[in-house]
Amino acid sequence: MKKIFLFFLLTFCVFVGYTQEISRFNPDTLKTITLDSAVNIKAERLNVETFINKIINDTSFYQSFRDMKRYTFIAENRIYTYDKKNKVNGRIYRKIRHNNSGPYKLEYLVKQDTGKMYKKNGKYQLYTVEMFDYIFMNAYSTDFVKNAPMDGKKGGGTNESYKDKLKTLIFNPGRPVKGIPFIGSKTEIFSANMRQYYDYGFTSATYLDSIPVYRFKVSVKPDLSSWTKDGIMIKELVTIFDKRNFNILGRYVDMKYSNMLFDFDVQMNIEMGYFGEDKLPTKITYQGNWNVPFKKEERASFLVLHKDYHLEKQK
Repeated sequence: MKKIFLFFLLTFCVFVGYTQEISRFNPDTLKTITLDSAVNIKAERLNVETFINKIINDTSFYQSFRDMKRYTFIAENRIYTYDKKNKVNGRIYRKIRHNNSGPYKLEYLVKQDTGKMYKKNGKYQLYTVEMFDYIFMNAYSTDFVKNAPMDGKKGGGTNESYKDKLKTLIFNPGRPVKGIPFIGSKTEIFSANMRQYYDYGFTSATYLDSIPVYRFKVSVKPDLSSWTKDGIMIKELVTIFDKRNFNILGRYVDMKYSNMLFDFDVQMNIEMGYFGEDKLPTKITYQGNWNVPFKKEERASFLVLHKDYHLEKQK
């Protein structure tokens, strides 16, 4: 169950971590969005349902990860782990060339480790880091394959079931995630039952200094009782839309929940950029604490930057 739960936390990826709920070192210092000071967007003939329908029906995030297989690019991965006082006690830095010229090849340009990151058997000390390594390294060469189905209707047993949950969490936020105890229905923030607990709103903004966007924010209502707030898992969900074509350029999520089985506090984001006609991932960040009974509490943060995308013509 522990691995299933970590898989869930590390794959609910969304956008724009300009707020930082966990008070400690934040490796993400790149600010990419600026809210417009005073813009009246009521005249745009948009409403909350416009944004919700786009989020629910969007397939572009999935396509963006699949499109990476047609490119060669550089990924810089920074991983930090923390002690109980939120002081950094371990670091991993990887600079990797994902070479898609011909058969896929992963090339390490830089590998640096400090602190106690590994067990004696060579495996990572923390499941958090292990799942990060699986999601953001193996995914490039295995999960996001050409023509892979999004509905998960294929064989493969338990491992394939976990991958199906990953795809739902990344590409279909707001839908239920079956098979995770006490969690599945709490992700349905657009359902009739859950809407009573959230405020929905949108503002105008600028992304990467030049792209006009809408920032659609779903956040827990501030006047709810403490007991009600504690039972709501997703505290905030932000989605960024390109005004020119309504493409989704990024997502951010803030999640916090506690019961007898686990306790977690997580913020994550994914950001996209344009490369020719394609929209591709450029930044992925994670800040999280989680704990389960009889296990060591895990505290970690990640920063992944993608750059130097080069389209391989034969792909």
